[in-house]
Order: sequence, then C-alpha cells, then structure tokens
Amino acid sequence: MSDLTQLDHAHAAMHADLNDDAARMRFYERLADRELFLLLATEPQGEDIEPELFELETDKYVLVFDREERLAEFVGQTAPYAALPGRVIAGMLAGQGIGLGVNLGVAPSSILIPAEAMDWLAQTLSGTPDEVEAQITEILPPSAPETLLTALAEKLGSAGGLADYACLAGVRHADGRHGHLLGFIAPADGAERALAGAVNEALTFSGLDAGELDVGFFTPADEIAQKLTTQGLRFDLPAPKTPEHLAPVAPGSNPEKPPILK
Repeated sequence: MSDLTQLDHAHAAMHADLNDDAARMRFYERLADRELFLLLATEPQGEDIEPELFELETDKYVLVFDREERLAEFVGQTAPYAALPGRVIAGMLAGQGIGLGVNLGVAPSSILIPAEAMDWLAQTLSGTPDEVEAQITEILPPSAPETLLTALAEKLGSAGGLADYACLAGVRHADGRHGHLLGFIAPADGAERALAGAVNEALTFSGLDAGELDVGFFTPADEIAQKLTTQGLRFDLPAPKTPEHLAPVAPGSNPEKPPILK
C-alpha cells in the first residue's frame, strides 16, 4: 500500500520473524530517526510540555504517531501535540518508568513499547565512539557486510551538509590489525561529533554482533583522502536544504533543549 510509512514497513519486517535481531534493531532505528507527533495533555507552555499519560494496568505510556492524520484519527477531535524526533522522546522517557504507545489502533505499526525498552533505546542513542590514534599502513578495497553498507547509506542520507562525501575502505594498521575506515571528506566546521555519532548508530543498529569501524575527517588535499577515493566505496551526502522561509521553531524541537517531562 502506498500510504504505508517507513515505520510501518520496519514494524512488519520485525514481526515477520521475531528472532531476527537485525529487523528488530532496524525498527528501533526508524523510531529514533523519525519525527513523531506526541499527544499532549495541555497546550505547550514555552518549551515545557506535558504529555498525556495513559495507564494500562500498572504501566504508564505516552502516545506518539508518525503522521498528524493518525493522531487526529486516534483522538477524534482537536488535541495539542508536539512534533519531536524519536530520539528526543526516548531521552525524555529514560528513567521515568514510562513506555511508548506508537500509532495505537490507527496503523499497521501499532505497538506498545515498555519502559525498559525505552530506557535501552535512550542508552543506546547516548553512546559515543571512542577516540583513538591509529597508524594506517595500507588502504584496501572494503569488505564490509551488506547489512552495514545499507545502514551507512541510510544514516548518511540524513546528514546533508555535514560533509562533501564519505568513503569506506579496508585498512591495515601498523600492528597488523585489519579493519575499515570511513573517511569524511571536507566536513563542515563542528560536524565531526555529529558524523561520528551517526556512524556509531549505524554500526549499532545494523544488527551485527561485532565490528570494527574507524572514522576519520580529511580535506580533499590530504593524501589519505585521495587513496580513500580511489580504493573506497563512496557515499555522497545530500546537499543541505535551503529553507524557503523562516518560521518559528516548534516548542521543544531543539534537541539541545529537550522538553521537560512533567
């Protein structure tokens, strides 16, 4: 059906085989990356919001929908809401003992996610890669699994404007270790942390049991950048979108200033 969302497809893939860890991880990645519409109890007050709480036996949930029309269909009347990235909502709920109801009763992806799972998601998203100094002696063609390549392509597709492009190549280190290096060419000023975090998430949510992937940042004139471009697999990052007009920022939409959960 053409009206199915990415979250619907990820949910269907997860339930097609509940033992498929990769499909389950992909669903959580989709949930974290999507803008979700959080049902509120009252109109936002500045950057403070009060989500509507629903109790089911001894558990509490807040409700989100991946389309405004789905929220309206569930409520059946005008209701206040906040549009927030799923990762921000996960951070709000972490440690609160509150689960997440997604698209309840209005979409194929209808699901109740318990508080423990939301705590896990928030912790997973808060992880940061380690910083190390590596001595690379040889650049090789990549041999990464298709699962990781797909995860990187999807994650970098949402990193428009953070770098010109990226190249994935195999590497041999001075100590004999083999691994992979994802080099970002001409990164934007201050974008290194965001890019490294995106790659870390791609590796985590790819469903691989283990993997070693280094991340580096280079100028087009660097010798290693030229070798990566020759030997590696290139990922073109989309150009940043130019806004057509300025508009007020929705309350709580700034990830650096998440809404207060009352």
